[in-house]
Amino acid sequence: MSPPLVMWDPRMLGYDLGGHHPLHPLRWELTWLLAQTLGIIDGFEVSVPEPADAQTLGLVHTWGYIDAVRRASRPGFPFSVGHGLGTPDNPIFPGMHDAAALIAGASVGAARAIAHQDVDRAVNFCGGLHHAMADWASGFCVYNDAALSIAVLLEEGVRKVAYVDVDAHHGDGVQAAFYDDPRVLTVSIHESPLTLFPGTGRPWECGGGKAWGTSVNLAVPAGTSDAAWLRAFHAVVPAVVRAFRPEVLVTQHGTDTHREDPLTHLNMTVDGQRTSYETLRELAETVTGGRWLALGGGGYSLVRVVPRAWTHLLAIVSGRDIDPATPLPKDWLARAAAARPAIPLPIGMSDGTPHTVHFRLWDGTVDLPVDRAIQDTRSIIYPLHGLDAHDPRD
Repeated sequence: MSPPLVMWDPRMLGYDLGGHHPLHPLRWELTWLLAQTLGIIDGFEVSVPEPADAQTLGLVHTWGYIDAVRRASRPGFPFSVGHGLGTPDNPIFPGMHDAAALIAGASVGAARAIAHQDVDRAVNFCGGLHHAMADWASGFCVYNDAALSIAVLLEEGVRKVAYVDVDAHHGDGVQAAFYDDPRVLTVSIHESPLTLFPGTGRPWECGGGKAWGTSVNLAVPAGTSDAAWLRAFHAVVPAVVRAFRPEVLVTQHGTDTHREDPLTHLNMTVDGQRTSYETLRELAETVTGGRWLALGGGGYSLVRVVPRAWTHLLAIVSGRDIDPATPLPKDWLARAAAARPAIPLPIGMSDGTPHTVHFRLWDGTVDLPVDRAIQDTRSIIYPLHGLDAHDPRD
């Protein structure tokens, strides 16, 4: 089997919503540079993506929406065309369609390589734009590359796909795309909709019709830290994914669960995030025979968090795990300092826990708010998958 793919083209940095917009392409540039400097990219085959064409985009998005994105992408376009474009969250910019289609094409190309069994694993850390809906832009996302990659896997003959989203925000666009499709399991663990956009992702959002039970939502309270988040994850996600028996695992790895993220209210560290990536790798190895597509996502601490977290993700996907005690390279620190001179820089690949983060497995008791969230999701979802909601061993 060939080495895993990493999808990369500097033109994806053209997805630039503006200098003060929270989603800035600097985070992708610094991730690539850090992974390259630490030698992680050497474990991958680098694949230059092709933009997703209109037919591919149409697997998820309406023709009217694709046309609106194209029209709004012209230089000097003076006004909104509707469809959620031209808002503070989703400002229009020259070349918007081309940059968004290239990111989508990267995720689609990775999905096709996995479906054709050219590779087992692939990464597009510029992807994971999970909020875009069929007919409108949302939450900084123009085209939903995560949903498109799943649609392509199905089109290429994959019978069942599990999607696990660990972004702080609910993976609403992917859920919506497959809400009635029993071939796709969408699992989102996110900050409570009571305190964070998009205000969806409650445990009773379970899917429609024959897909009842295939949308799984675990909404953890604001302030949740590593140990509590990992307890919640392990209490729900692995058992549901195993029960579904997917052929491919697609994961979205927004880093905005971090305690330093300016837009969210969770309290995780890079070490806790790294631990979740290790768990997802194990899930892919034991459930899908290693077939795994990992995507980026949110994350707005552009210098201190995103590059370190996604470099760990790349390393874990490639099987070349980084010692968390590894110091940050001088060349990378110089580039980061030049890009954001006012921001104090971390010194290493850990936030202070240079090992797998330890946590207490859920034992069925409800001591903390996060335990209530676990119980709420399990009581609804577990019986739909033939699991015992009250048995902590499941």
